[in-house]
Amino acid sequence: MADAPFAAAADLHAHTTVSDGTDTPAELVAAASAAGLAALALTDHDSTAGWAEAAEAARLHGIALIPGMELSTREQFTSVHVLGYLIDPTDEALLAETARIRDSRLTRAEAIVRRIAADYDLTWDDVLAQTSDGTTIGRPHIADALVARGHASTRSDAFAGILHWRSGYAQPHYAPDPLTGIRLIRAAGGVPVLAHPGT
Repeated sequence: MADAPFAAAADLHAHTTVSDGTDTPAELVAAASAAGLAALALTDHDSTAGWAEAAEAARLHGIALIPGMELSTREQFTSVHVLGYLIDPTDEALLAETARIRDSRLTRAEAIVRRIAADYDLTWDDVLAQTSDGTTIGRPHIADALVARGHASTRSDAFAGILHWRSGYAQPHYAPDPLTGIRLIRAAGGVPVLAHPGT
């Protein structure tokens, strides 16, 4: 038997406008297909809202879609994100926890904007203008609003400056500890994987 190693490109960690990505689920799948990927994992932050749209686009483009989520967890003051692949999107415990996380992200984002607005021309409407319906609003959207207002040149510049944790505008949000997150993913039938092992 001839050696024919399996070689197919895949992206196992991708975000859409459902969280902090810049493409809709359908646009992301189309871009992945155009880039020659054979498979794409959709892992928006604390949400599975983009799965249906991505699945339809995946069928259209002939690309394998791996449904997933990037679950926010926290170890003391350190954010530890855990990817959950192949989870049951109707699992009640996971749904309740991700709803709590998203609610906390929203109130955190509002608090950050109020703090920044004391020193910079920035409103909550500026942030909303950087989102789509159903978006899990977070700091990347605030960064984009700062860029749109001319307070930063790029999203990265906003994170290095105004949104840096030392700037005085930072605000924590609720997230379970990593072990709880892993247990939630496993209880929902999923496979947990550390999202950013090098950090």
